[in-house]
Amino acid sequence: MAERIHPGDSPPSSGEHSNPKPAPPSSDKPIPQPGTYVVQIPKDQVYRVPPPENARRYAHLSKRKSSRSTCCRCCCCLLTTILSLLLAAAIAAAVIYFVFKPEAPNYSVESVAIKGFNLTSPSALSPEFDVTVRADNGNDKIGIYYEKGSSVNVYYQDVNLSNGALPVFFQPTNNVTLFKTALKGSGIELTAALLRSISNDQNKGTVPFTLKLRAPVKIKAGSVKTWKITVKVTCKITVDKLTASSKIVSKDCDYGVDL
Repeated sequence: MAERIHPGDSPPSSGEHSNPKPAPPSSDKPIPQPGTYVVQIPKDQVYRVPPPENARRYAHLSKRKSSRSTCCRCCCCLLTTILSLLLAAAIAAAVIYFVFKPEAPNYSVESVAIKGFNLTSPSALSPEFDVTVRADNGNDKIGIYYEKGSSVNVYYQDVNLSNGALPVFFQPTNNVTLFKTALKGSGIELTAALLRSISNDQNKGTVPFTLKLRAPVKIKAGSVKTWKITVKVTCKITVDKLTASSKIVSKDCDYGVDL
């Protein structure tokens, strides 16, 4: 019996290579498809451009940043202008102070005549105060214009009894002026406790009152006339009785200015 011989692998034909096919690379990078190219660009040379769907939003944000920048510049310019004006005003005030050497005028109450107090009657009171105020301007180069709109009020324990105003006048340099003002009240009703209190004070010969004076003035320094300044005077005065011949027992005046 003849032996059966199995044929081996067929040898390669003369046109075929015997080298095996190379294995695919182990890297994770995708293999470029035929007909495509990969171009590598350095990271610092990549320009980011918003996609079309975000282009409008990007333009809107750019406009907002521009408007904020403009607003900041306007605020800085305004602040610089205000600071410059304040600095100029401070320099001018310093020059005026050293050139004219201003002094605050002195105020005091010289006399008080009182009418209209009938403490035995239950009806409302109509008190009247004729007050003489002394204003002493000791400045060598500064005059004072007393303008319209002043007010003078007399209080007893925070109760406004009468009111009036100062006359309009000009006080020159190194001048002492006495001006009288009539203060009147009408329909003033005091409680029984206040009536007893003021009656007891009169029996003791020490009736305390508070006089508040507010006067708008203008300062004349050389040929320069300032804006209106409010002079505020508060005097604590004590009289011996509530009559036209009353005398001042004590007085203490405090004054200041409101620019």
